[in-house]
Amino acid sequence: MINAKKILIVEDELSLQSILMDELKSEGFNVLVASNGEEGLEIAKKEKPDLILIDILLPKIDGITMAKEIKKTNSNMLMIFLTNLSDMKHIANATEAVYSDYIVKSDLNINDIISKVKEKLGLK
Repeated sequence: MINAKKILIVEDELSLQSILMDELKSEGFNVLVASNGEEGLEIAKKEKPDLILIDILLPKIDGITMAKEIKKTNSNMLMIFLTNLSDMKHIANATEAVYSDYIVKSDLNINDIISKVKEKLGLK
């Protein structure tokens, strides 16, 4: 195992959440999951993960609002937005709001997402 970095996945699409969790665990990460923005925000504040993968469209609190709330108390939190949206304006608003990266889920395979996580954490 290369590390014990803590990753929070906030994703309401349970099949993708499960795949990401399994892959990240197999890479040696400590993985936390949430299925909506409210739950994600609570876990992020309590557990202080090293990186958060956040879907933009989430129940209860959307990913952008969640990210802004986290940044208020932890401005250095690393985040990567996951979205099915190909609307570049929406993505630009999200990344500008919290200075984060994004991945359009339909464009990348799971290995690309894992690679991006490692890169963001300085493990590549």
